[in-house]
Amino acid sequence: MRIDLRSTAPDVYRAFGSLEKYIRSSGLPDATVDLLYLRISQLNGCAYCVDSHSADLKKLGEDDRRVWGVAAWRESPFYTPAERAALALAEEGTLLPGGHGVSDAVWEEAAAHYPEELLAALIATIAQMNAMNRLGVINRLSPQP
Repeated sequence: MRIDLRSTAPDVYRAFGSLEKYIRSSGLPDATVDLLYLRISQLNGCAYCVDSHSADLKKLGEDDRRVWGVAAWRESPFYTPAERAALALAEEGTLLPGGHGVSDAVWEEAAAHYPEELLAALIATIAQMNAMNRLGVINRLSPQP
């Protein structure tokens, strides 16, 4: 780790904590939030967050195949249509393909599964994890062996 942000800039983590409280109280299932956190962290190469959110999913009682399979969720039969829509939105919201943002098809599929209040929470979830991944990657956080 390059610097200890928790002691150097504790307000950073408090701000993220406030957004986390919103996300967790939004009505999105915890498993969906943690699946998104895991997949986004995989895409961003944040080892600390991949380790952390894999463990969170296991604490929720998730089957190993759902945890391991999220890297290939399109080919795996372990996810609901709503989870698939959320994962697609998370991927496009993370990778921002072609610099053009999220496609209408992906947005419409997510909107077919989630009301506006939960779409707002999905957007916050995607933004939160992308920002946290940047903190982790820039600061070289790594899981403890």
